[in-house]
Amino acid sequence: MPTELEELVGFIADPKPEIRALATEHLVPYSTSQPSIFKVENFKPIKNLKLLIKDHPKIAEHVITILINLAADREILESLATDDKFVDEVLRQIIIANEPNANLLSMLLANLAKWDSLKRILHKKQPSPEELGSTDLVLSQLVDLFVKGADGTYNKDADFDHLAYLFADLTKHPEIRHYFVRKQEYDGVIPISKLKVFTEYKSDVRRKGVASTIKNVAFDVPSHPSFLSEDDINILPYILLPVMGNEEYDEDEMMSMLPDLQLLPPDKQRDTDPNIIQTHVETLLLFSSTREGRDQMREVKVYPIIRETHLRVNNEGVRDACERLVQVLMRDEADPDKVGDNAGQDDNEDDDDQIIEV
Repeated sequence: MPTELEELVGFIADPKPEIRALATEHLVPYSTSQPSIFKVENFKPIKNLKLLIKDHPKIAEHVITILINLAADREILESLATDDKFVDEVLRQIIIANEPNANLLSMLLANLAKWDSLKRILHKKQPSPEELGSTDLVLSQLVDLFVKGADGTYNKDADFDHLAYLFADLTKHPEIRHYFVRKQEYDGVIPISKLKVFTEYKSDVRRKGVASTIKNVAFDVPSHPSFLSEDDINILPYILLPVMGNEEYDEDEMMSMLPDLQLLPPDKQRDTDPNIIQTHVETLLLFSSTREGRDQMREVKVYPIIRETHLRVNNEGVRDACERLVQVLMRDEADPDKVGDNAGQDDNEDDDDQIIEV
């Protein structure tokens, strides 16, 4: 005899919408506590849930929430992330300007990216809504959604913040990194330049995801000159400002810093999340892997900023990252030991592997 819970799972596909609504709503907590109940009959409940993301918005809300949580199970994650029709439907729905569950779909995509094969999203195309002003390349559409979501100009029900986590995981793959540092024909902009402006944004999720994305893309060493050029990506101000507080510097040090970092207001605060600060410092460590990067950071006085960060942030991870960067920047280039070679090259496996739960 099936248990009451197993019977409830069976009601997911009931012909009556009111029954589906009750069943999916009551199953949300079990998607975190008992994921195995959704694997019965050769994953039949999962197959039904995939179809129901197109259901009535309220039912779809419960369904997507369940799938977000179930993605923590590796077997279910594989079933979701490798299903092209399902992934294509998620991508189709998320770009609809009045999609009420767009934020949940963003979280779902972020979790699906924990499965490596989702990197195939790079080659996916679909028509772009005219109001999005994007191209038919899905990845570009998602970047543009992320940008427009920040001020709510595209979908009043969505900020798309969790797409930052999607980008962070996707950029662990070299081919996705290449996309983010290549100027796109449709708007003439380098995609990572669209993300850099959010390093001091109010949303913790957005700041954290963007910081990790920038760090992962920085593993593409040939793109470092573009990253550091004021005429291209010009990344340094955007990763140094979040690590700076209201400390005062010697006049000689301050006047040699980048213009955006000089004469900061007395109420300037560094990022409140030490993990984000650590990520930015590790990104600088990646840029120190070339002689040109080290020389440029010395020229614009990155060392004093890192010195003050080390003094003022009581966090072991931040201090360790600061110490490693200082060792690289302060050493003599004539030292027979390698200076900066492969600095930080084993640091791209950070804490982005967490599955979002709702």
